[in-house]
Amino acid sequence: MNAPSPARPAWLGLLARAPRGAIEPLLAEAPALPGFIRLRGPEIGMSMVRGRAGGGGAAFNLGEMTIARCSIRDEDGFVGHGYVAGRDGALAELIARLDAALQNAARHASLHAAVLAPLAAAEATRRAADEARAAGTEVRFFTLATMR
Repeated sequence: MNAPSPARPAWLGLLARAPRGAIEPLLAEAPALPGFIRLRGPEIGMSMVRGRAGGGGAAFNLGEMTIARCSIRDEDGFVGHGYVAGRDGALAELIARLDAALQNAARHASLHAAVLAPLAAAEATRRAADEARAAGTEVRFFTLATMR
């Protein structure tokens, strides 16, 4: 067994933000995932979402959101966890399977190239388009304070 990777939160976040329809076609071209047994779920439940005013103020309860979660152990002995916003238990299980497989050094490079890299590129493209669209609505106010 390998020590937990510092990149694990990043790949879990990337997988949780990706729709199942984007992950499944990439897996068709990737090496097969190992067999697994379910340890928990997939289950659907609620989680409290907390926020901070201005990003740094006192924490407050914003509300609850629906999440799906799943935990598995693959045939190589790695335990994977998947959490996703919404009610897609199949996506949570898929994320858990990928999490376990990505922890295995022998599988990591091929899965990273086949699944994570294309998802990251698609997310970067989507974010750039969102930022460009938002930049088009920016208003710059002219005040006497800016004149020098």
